[in-house]
Amino acid sequence: MNFDLNFLSGIPIYIQLKEQIKYGIARGHLKPGTQLPTVRKLAIDLRINANTVSRVYSELENEGLLATRKGKGTFVLMHNILHQRKDIQFLKTEMEKLVKEARELGFTPDEISSLLSEWAKRVKDHKIKGGQS
Repeated sequence: MNFDLNFLSGIPIYIQLKEQIKYGIARGHLKPGTQLPTVRKLAIDLRINANTVSRVYSELENEGLLATRKGKGTFVLMHNILHQRKDIQFLKTEMEKLVKEARELGFTPDEISSLLSEWAKRVKDHKIKGGQS
């Protein structure tokens, strides 16, 4: 998986890298058991400080997404798929509630879709932080 860091975005590099790894795991680009590059190699490839990569790996390990095996490397954990499915189901449930409330307020399906698309684009473009406008 290639990582695309934007050094001018104002978003800290470690957050960009962490989110891209999480996205790769969630979307199946980084499958369970996949070995990630060493801290040193990834730092060199991305032209960033090794401490930044180490921090990202450590935080993702604390979140239960990665595991570091001394002398072997850092790997995507097998059990995180169930966690991701629960997260996706939770998100779907919350979105269903939101859409239902919007319909009760009189919004049409097209208006709701347009608003959600606009919000998703702003999140993707990093114009809003944490999904809040």
